[in-house]
Amino acid sequence: MIERTPALNIATHAILFLGLALLLFPMYLVFVAASQTLQDVNSIPAKLWFGDQFWVNLQEAWISRDFRTKFVNSLIVATGVVVGKIVIAAMTAFGIVFFNHRLRMPIFWAVFITLMLPLEVRIVPTYAVAANALTPFQTILDASGLSWLLEKASGIEVALEWNLLNSYTGLILPLVATATGTFLYRQFFLTIPDELVEAAKMDGAGPLRFLRDILIPLSVTNMAALATIMFVVGWNQYLWPLLITTDPNYGVVAVELGRLVPDENTTGGDIPQWHVAMAGTLIVMIPPILVVILMQRWFVRGLISTEK
Repeated sequence: MIERTPALNIATHAILFLGLALLLFPMYLVFVAASQTLQDVNSIPAKLWFGDQFWVNLQEAWISRDFRTKFVNSLIVATGVVVGKIVIAAMTAFGIVFFNHRLRMPIFWAVFITLMLPLEVRIVPTYAVAANALTPFQTILDASGLSWLLEKASGIEVALEWNLLNSYTGLILPLVATATGTFLYRQFFLTIPDELVEAAKMDGAGPLRFLRDILIPLSVTNMAALATIMFVVGWNQYLWPLLITTDPNYGVVAVELGRLVPDENTTGGDIPQWHVAMAGTLIVMIPPILVVILMQRWFVRGLISTEK
């Protein structure tokens, strides 16, 4: 055990304060820039104190990029990711932990390996599937000759197509199909004592009833931890929505925030409106910060119970 000394305490707190300053100083600059005029932001030397244009810049950022629509879209995407992730992860982990079959560990490792494949790595094939979600079924029909038989028998060409571009389904589904939630639920389900499983069997509870009436209530804190993580992940998505949405009605806040800082080709060489962009940054940060603050206690409990 390391003996606590005054020098060690001073060094520890100094490191903590240094880390805190490194984290908070950029946020301070964002607040300062969001309260200044464009001339103040670009002045040399830089002005490091607040201006009087904070609410003006917030209003301009909100109106100029139609943040109301984008906020609703991001809330739909983030909520859809949370609900889909929890449902799929809970059922997958339930099957892996509580059903004794030979393939449960190979299935778990196959799911676990996908943790190494983020969306950015598989974005090209994912986009191809989103452009026509029924392509795999069409390929099976063509390879098996069923499409040819159906065409000969009915005279109708079989062409399956389901376009997920510019849709909430296309925005949500690729983010739901990841292994993080399955891993967290599996770790929690492994802590369930065998006596509880046997008692449920003696009481006549089937698998779905055991999951619904016993496991789900016990995993509320774990669910809260996963929901918090997935909400932030869904809210902050940038690359995937940028790729599959061309309709402004399906735009999300992260993409619109990037458009608040246009390049020289779109501004004609003019200086970007940094003060408005910083105000937009503060607007976009509000929902995930509120979720983390409101769910903080449940979030910590969920992670601790998962590790036991």
